[in-house]
Amino acid sequence: MARGSRAQHELYSPERPTAVVLSGTGVDGAYHAGVLEALQEAGVKIDLVGGRGVGALAAVLFALDGAAALWDARGLWRRPTKHAAYRLTRPYRAVGAALVIIAGLVSSPLALLLAAVAVWPLSLLAGWTGLDGTPTIAERYAAWLGWVFQPDHLATWIARLVLVVAAVLLAGLAIGAVVTAARAPRRHRGQLAWRLLGAPVDSGRFAATAMSALWDLLRGGAALARPRAAELSLRLTELLVSGAGQPGHRDLLLTVHDLDARRDLVFGIIGGDAGRRLFPGVAGVAGRRAEAFDLAGPAKASLIDVVSGALTLADLSEPHPLAFPAESFWRGEVHRLADRPAALSRLLEEAAAAGMEQAIIVTASPDMAGPHDLKPARLDPRGRAGEWLAAQEAAAVRDAVRFAQAHFHAVFVIRPAHNALTPLDLAGAVDEASDRRATPGDLVTRGHEDAHRLFIAPALGAAGERVGEDSRGRS
Repeated sequence: MARGSRAQHELYSPERPTAVVLSGTGVDGAYHAGVLEALQEAGVKIDLVGGRGVGALAAVLFALDGAAALWDARGLWRRPTKHAAYRLTRPYRAVGAALVIIAGLVSSPLALLLAAVAVWPLSLLAGWTGLDGTPTIAERYAAWLGWVFQPDHLATWIARLVLVVAAVLLAGLAIGAVVTAARAPRRHRGQLAWRLLGAPVDSGRFAATAMSALWDLLRGGAALARPRAAELSLRLTELLVSGAGQPGHRDLLLTVHDLDARRDLVFGIIGGDAGRRLFPGVAGVAGRRAEAFDLAGPAKASLIDVVSGALTLADLSEPHPLAFPAESFWRGEVHRLADRPAALSRLLEEAAAAGMEQAIIVTASPDMAGPHDLKPARLDPRGRAGEWLAAQEAAAVRDAVRFAQAHFHAVFVIRPAHNALTPLDLAGAVDEASDRRATPGDLVTRGHEDAHRLFIAPALGAAGERVGEDSRGRS
């Protein structure tokens, strides 16, 4: 029988090394915040925290003992702001605006004809009240329409304006493509349409939000300008390393997918012999050095880039560039990073290799639905993409749990029974199950409640009872 197949609350032991692994995308981070708040309040001993996707941000903050920035009243997921993140990129927004303008121009003749339906009753009412003159309002409007619809008037100007809008759009896209190519760390090649438009979703705004949250933790109340990503990474890693060996210290593991190396990369700060095994440096085999990087070593300036890459949506956003250190295996190359939901299993593999014997997996993805549990399909682009990401997360969690049950003494999964928000619903969405609007703040509360219901009450309560029974029966 694989370990972890028995009842979970019978397996938990506060004496075993325990890892909390956070998995999800976008607004799933609100659920992570609620769970971490509950675990911290309950005093759960956590030896290692790992994250992929938006869980990477929460993992770094939790390792820094600053995760309250996620759930406080003015925290990231409690703010009244709409978290304007993961929206369409500028080229796609420009195309959308241009199409709206062109549609308005083309439909303007129909709008003028429909306006005649409103002009006629107004003219009739004016005649009844004695306010209408000669000729009537309807006659004046009909005469004006006749002038407007002459071949050299409205039709000509509509065609000219449509051409102007299209020309301005193409010029703007071309200038944007040139500027983007000049700023890119690597050359790009491909079809003209893709060069002009690129990936549809902007992940950079959310990455900037993550950088701000980490910088706010460092600067405290000081009014200081945020440094560049490399300098901020150095300060954060120094703080993480300085806390090693201190009471309450937690090791850190992050994973992100490298599109160029075609493998999942692992970054972390692990103390002791486990850290030397996971991050062997120049003494390790090439395959391991190509994918495992010690944030306390040469990769210490890469933390922000790793978090930004983890927040980059696979297949929907432009990958985030990471310049490896010159002394690393990749010799200063620039690789493209993005999230990969299935990398959750890799994160658990590394946690087990670090000596963890218990794993608490946190995901905002509800369990697989059963018969008669179908929901209306989302037809809006954000909802459709969110559904795809949610499905990827659910499948990844299923595989990861099966893997973890064979490699850990105990596995605990904290997940909601119902979640109305798809990963991209950062501004909230209507919950059809309750006919009310669900918000990220609601997801924080749900995560807090689920942590107590699924782990703290059954697992910690049972562990406390066993300790009491042993002390009475064997003392």
